[in-house]
Amino acid sequence: MMKINTKEILEKHCYTKLVYQRINKKLNTDFSKSEIEDFIRKILVATDLQNYQKKGKNFYVSDKENNIRITINSNTFRIITVDKFK
Repeated sequence: MMKINTKEILEKHCYTKLVYQRINKKLNTDFSKSEIEDFIRKILVATDLQNYQKKGKNFYVSDKENNIRITINSNTFRIITVDKFK
């Protein structure tokens, strides 16, 4: 099993212009770019390694407290989306 480097994800994660709208739409929020970045950073910092998963070309970070999962491209470290758990 590949070791996931959470420090590297924290340092390198980034955003595209469109992902901010997608995150607000999926979470039914109206956060500013900086609020989204702060929210994501807090979750990445607070989440235990056991809740990080690598499947295919993506990392999945599950945050049970906020009931969401963050999808991150494992090559570019771009945030792809944030989904609420069903």
